[in-house]
Amino acid sequence: MHITAIYPGTFDPITHGHSDLIQRAVRLFDHLIVAVAASPAKAPTFHVEERIDMARAALEGVERVEVCGFDQLLVDFIHERGAQVIVRGLRAVSDFEYEFQLAGMNRKLAADIETLFLMPAEQHAYVSSSLVREIAALGGDITPFVHPRVHAALMERLRRS
Repeated sequence: MHITAIYPGTFDPITHGHSDLIQRAVRLFDHLIVAVAASPAKAPTFHVEERIDMARAALEGVERVEVCGFDQLLVDFIHERGAQVIVRGLRAVSDFEYEFQLAGMNRKLAADIETLFLMPAEQHAYVSSSLVREIAALGGDITPFVHPRVHAALMERLRRS
């Protein structure tokens, strides 16, 4: 049986923590779709197309991974793509309650879709997109947390702001 999983997120920007989870997940599935949510309500720093491009750059060379955007209910997108599993990352216990709620709601909306939780490597457990953006905005070094192309794009965006 061919199993496709979807790793959804805003990825504003994609971090090494995201990449770590993606590399872990791709070992478990035949195909992994990194689904970049449009998320206009979150007022992301980058447009969805820019986030897709950065994710593709950060994941270049990772086999069986596809990066695309979506702007609809996640379970509908999953059904359209023929996927069976949602992959979600848990960095800390504090993430669990929200992720548990999302998984329960997704199960209620589509009982045929499973949610799998993965933890990133310890060195990435504290990294989040919002922290990376904040560190960059305050002049800190974000090179340990993001791909060089993501770093360049974030620095350019901050210069223009």
